[in-house]
Amino acid sequence: MDVTEGNVTVSVPEQDGEGTHESVFFNPVQEFNRDLTVAVLRAYREHEERADTYLDAMTASGVRGARAAAEGWDVTCCDIDEEAVELARENLARNDLDGAVVHRNVNALMHDDYFDVVDLDPFGTPMPFADAAFANTRDLLCVTATDTAPLCGAHFDSGVRSYAAVPRNTDYHAEMGVRILLGALARAGARWDTGITPLFTHATSHYVRTYLDLSGRATDANASMDELGFLHHCEDCLRREPEHGLIPHPPETCPRCDGNRVLTAGPLWLGSYRDPEFVADVRNRVTDDMGTADRARDLCHTLESELDEPSHYDQHRLCKLWGRGASGMDDFIDALREAGFAASRAHYGGTAFKSDATIPEMRAATEEI
Repeated sequence: MDVTEGNVTVSVPEQDGEGTHESVFFNPVQEFNRDLTVAVLRAYREHEERADTYLDAMTASGVRGARAAAEGWDVTCCDIDEEAVELARENLARNDLDGAVVHRNVNALMHDDYFDVVDLDPFGTPMPFADAAFANTRDLLCVTATDTAPLCGAHFDSGVRSYAAVPRNTDYHAEMGVRILLGALARAGARWDTGITPLFTHATSHYVRTYLDLSGRATDANASMDELGFLHHCEDCLRREPEHGLIPHPPETCPRCDGNRVLTAGPLWLGSYRDPEFVADVRNRVTDDMGTADRARDLCHTLESELDEPSHYDQHRLCKLWGRGASGMDDFIDALREAGFAASRAHYGGTAFKSDATIPEMRAATEEI
């Protein structure tokens, strides 16, 4: 069947709604991901004019590579599946687009060749491809992780194996996944003396997506490692405490409620996972020919103003803890701000928010709404 995204039309096998493994994989749900990728590439090219070559590392039908080629990038599409390679070639030709299509193990390709931008969108964890990607990517590394259950701690042992970290299944589980992924990528980059600056990161439904500006200086790799640490979380009163460094010192009991159900997660990324100015630029690059334009702009708007606190709260969970009904989110956030605290919505869900207030301070500030 034919699918149109942006200004390209590609042929893909008939789908069952979530893609099929019986032939070349194509996931229509990922149009949102691909629309945002195009907007990010547009914004990044303005910042890094020399960036020119783009690797679609797991190309499948070739739709992501075709959309990048339509934006003027010198595209290479790679896949280990012969049928995917042939379909990607056909789809580039159908749209009168230039681009190389390579039938090869992408890890071998990334170790052999340099690219300005590499886009990793595998099924499951991206970590088996991380070392090869950091070896020769010059400027921008785009990464999707679809194994959210391991990342968020729901599948604990798998998360430990894949990311060499301890994930915890908390009420801010989506952000746990973001920060576990970024922590693992920062450590992978540091092995190649490469520092990372997350420009744009989001957790959406079943995946985490991040765009990392790379610097090939050991001092920048050191700075990235300084952003790593641990989160201590009390399951009784929900207190969270970040701790920078690679040697954790978890408290035996919670300093607030003296409970002994304190969990420690990490190492994970404690720094910012987006650049607000870059996100605003991405929002301005979203165009109406994108099928998910409104949704993409809404996400960017939330990310622009989202605080850099290392975890978010769920308003309904807190109100249940306090034994009262939930108020409107805008009223709740306004009350925190009026009490002198920083507060913002978080993109993880409609009741997710961030604040620099402690939980007792939140309770007192919102008591009257």
